[in-house]
Amino acid sequence: MAQRPNIIFIVADDLGFADLGCYGGRAAQFGEVSPVLDQLAANGLKFTQGYANSPVCSPTRFALMTARYQYRLRGAAEEPINSKSRGSTTLGLPPEHPTLPSLLRESGYRTALIGKWHLGYPPAFGPLRSGYEEFFGPMSGGVDYFTHCAFTGAHDLWRGHEGIEQEHAEPGYLTDLISAHALDYVQRMAAGARSGTPFFLSLHYTAPHWPWETRDDAALAPGISDSITHLQGGNIHTYQRMIHHMDEGIGKLLEALRAHGLIDNTLLVFTSDNGGERFSDNWPLVGGKMDLTEGGIRVPWIAHWPAVIAPGRCSEQPCMTMDWSATLLEAAGVAADPAYPLDGVSLLPVLREPARRFERPLYWRMKHRHQRALRDGDWKYLRVDDNDYLFNLRCDERERANLAMRHPQRLLAMREAWQAWEATMPPIPPDASVSLVNSVKDMPQR
Repeated sequence: MAQRPNIIFIVADDLGFADLGCYGGRAAQFGEVSPVLDQLAANGLKFTQGYANSPVCSPTRFALMTARYQYRLRGAAEEPINSKSRGSTTLGLPPEHPTLPSLLRESGYRTALIGKWHLGYPPAFGPLRSGYEEFFGPMSGGVDYFTHCAFTGAHDLWRGHEGIEQEHAEPGYLTDLISAHALDYVQRMAAGARSGTPFFLSLHYTAPHWPWETRDDAALAPGISDSITHLQGGNIHTYQRMIHHMDEGIGKLLEALRAHGLIDNTLLVFTSDNGGERFSDNWPLVGGKMDLTEGGIRVPWIAHWPAVIAPGRCSEQPCMTMDWSATLLEAAGVAADPAYPLDGVSLLPVLREPARRFERPLYWRMKHRHQRALRDGDWKYLRVDDNDYLFNLRCDERERANLAMRHPQRLLAMREAWQAWEATMPPIPPDASVSLVNSVKDMPQR
């Protein structure tokens, strides 16, 4: 068997489809926003039709961890899990469920999560209970970059190793701390990786999620401690700088991989957990986080693996988060647990031959606004607030020309296909919560 790749799965938080230069993003006042990621795309494979499993944080992370539709698990019905769930024994990723890291670890990989967890709180849930050997980062959905306090005001920075997760105090700007811990991990794993023990690193940044703070904005933290959603602050310039800080950290990680001779056989994947938030650039898409319009679910997907992926390639293959989890398992030669068959479909053939395409219907549902969506080929069926829409995304990525009246039979067929899929999923629990950070009272509609 060929040497198995090291795997680094990088997830940004609330990054918009066009926030990166390689996806058409504008330069900032200080220059290029994402030069490292842009170069990574130029040296690897960029997907233009890649999606998140959900338009909101924690449901996508359930799919990432399990390579299955998140709707199968109760905790993923929360949109999203919020800090008030601390102490719950139901709102989290069940430790008994096989996961991407647990399956890789059982096959001989070293595993670590550096960054955001957002899949339930200890003692019932946690990264070390779901396959990771090491953990550094916040448990909740959003924390201040300097105080490391969550929405509730409680401190939320943790370290975990040797089976124990403990709250951890460490001064510094969170994006830089996450980058530094990731760099340390790769350096510690390098010798083993060269001698045949590969590693799997989940690198889950909180950037560019609110609050809107760059590494030079420590003075802002005390003033927003009562509401880190920071509705009264932020701007596109701060937002672009936050992305740039993350990009710099990824650059240091790549330098370490090169220095240790690991870059060629490391499969690095980059994406976002959902579409962009209030300062994001989603052009040409409409909508954003919490929406099943394209701006809420279509996200950047970059894959870099010099041993397998030729540079400068682009793919139009539709795919979603759980497909990448299935891809990483196949790349590592690891089979799924037969009791938990995967919904994700491996993209490994596309990584080898980017021109390849296969049929891949993609389904979504949301309690928020009774949304549903099906992407099948060039067509998309969408329902929002009991209104049905039909769009040809090849012609109209912005979803402005509703073709439902022109193609009623196609609309009917796609609606019936969605209903047939939905019948295979557990129903949305009546007590599932929808947590909205902002409304039209805070800012005009998109």
